[in-house]
Amino acid sequence: MSRRFSDQPTSMSDLLSTMARRIRKVDLLVIDEIRQMWPSIVGEVVAQHCQPELVKNGVLLVAVPSGAFAQRLLEDHDVIIAGFAPLGSRAPSSLRPLITNTP
Repeated sequence: MSRRFSDQPTSMSDLLSTMARRIRKVDLLVIDEIRQMWPSIVGEVVAQHCQPELVKNGVLLVAVPSGAFAQRLLEDHDVIIAGFAPLGSRAPSSLRPLITNTP
């Protein structure tokens, strides 16, 4: 599918429709609850370095500073996901670490 660009402005209704389609795939509310639960699930040390960013299509994306932290999250995947069980149907079903290059 190719995108065509135009000098003409896009209508507000088209922009809102596009945004609504994208937001449906991202739960913007549950991430706050996940961030509150995070330290008790992963422990203080991991929580200080690894931050939950968002849940998209049931996948929790977590910013991590290194491959070592990414590996630790993957090793503890099942325990971490089980920790979010109180969220019911809004709980993530998996997680994916994203290595960030922040100093």
